[in-house]
Amino acid sequence: MFTRRQALMGAAAAAMLAAMPPMAAFANEAEIEALPREQVTLVAPPFVHAHQQATKEGPKVVEFTMTIEEKPVVIDDEGTVLQGMTFDGSIPGPMMVVHEGDYVELTLVNPGSNSMPHNIDFHAATGALGGGALTLVNPGEQVKLRFKATRAGTFVYHCAPEGPMIPWHVVSGMSGTIMVLPRDGLKNDKGEQITYDKVFYIGENDFYVPRDEDGNFKTYESHGDSYADTLEVMKSLTPTHVVFNGAKGALTGDNAMKARVGETVLIVHSQANRDTRPHLIGGHGDYVWEEGKFANPPAKDLETWFIRGGSAGAALYTFLQPGVYAYVNHNLIEAVELGATAHFLVEGDWNDDLMKQVEAPGPIPTH
Repeated sequence: MFTRRQALMGAAAAAMLAAMPPMAAFANEAEIEALPREQVTLVAPPFVHAHQQATKEGPKVVEFTMTIEEKPVVIDDEGTVLQGMTFDGSIPGPMMVVHEGDYVELTLVNPGSNSMPHNIDFHAATGALGGGALTLVNPGEQVKLRFKATRAGTFVYHCAPEGPMIPWHVVSGMSGTIMVLPRDGLKNDKGEQITYDKVFYIGENDFYVPRDEDGNFKTYESHGDSYADTLEVMKSLTPTHVVFNGAKGALTGDNAMKARVGETVLIVHSQANRDTRPHLIGGHGDYVWEEGKFANPPAKDLETWFIRGGSAGAALYTFLQPGVYAYVNHNLIEAVELGATAHFLVEGDWNDDLMKQVEAPGPIPTH
């Protein structure tokens, strides 16, 4: 027999369901199997695999394969070694791109050479644990997961095995992003279609490397050997490194992202663990989806935008001047001291109307 509280809860739930829009019919297995399929080869960030920005085609099943790789990773110019865990060997993991209504079918491979179980939690997926419970694989196993991309936007994915293993795997490098584009492409605040010439994916990571009694970063023979000390540094909530794409300087110098004056660039930025504040020095966010959800109109003309921990956002900018643009986490201590800086190298002609040095530096006149 129902209690009064259960009865009231049932009535409230019924009222809520009645107020919801009608749910679209679910496809059955035969209908999904009849859909066209596309195999996509992933590429290492900051680059992104080829894709259509808008499509008139119907939904399809997009097939991806990712292999988990546990390996030491050098994360700064001093040779500091992180006992890294990666999707497909890169930090962050590759960015996947599909369209709203497509099915994502991922084969996740955990080679026998690894030492730990791993899985994947897709923030874009609908279902308990984001698929984490259905993708847990031990070394020497692989698993295949399919989910329907029902919401447009940029979404984090990350490893989430269980308990204290979750943050450890994430801050050891196991996160990435999937971008679900609207089928008719991106729109500005007026609902007009906008496109990009290039897309770059920047994954921000906070690392927690233990130090010895002299203050030097420690090295370890294995992931297991590093765990206890790393956990203590993690509990301090004070990272030793905050970097873009796996290492200090990974996106500067010869690795700077390249564009030309007049090109429109989509910058996708993720942080699976901490809040961050991206800023393009000398540029702006023409259109910015801070929360990463394309169903919402973008903000315009932002100087700095906010990416919540556990999410990915997107910013669109058309470069108007040549030069080296620093792209930073505008906690400038983290940018300068801990490593959260990238560069865009932009070629083209200078426009004096936008900026000009009217007078060169020289002695202060005396009167």
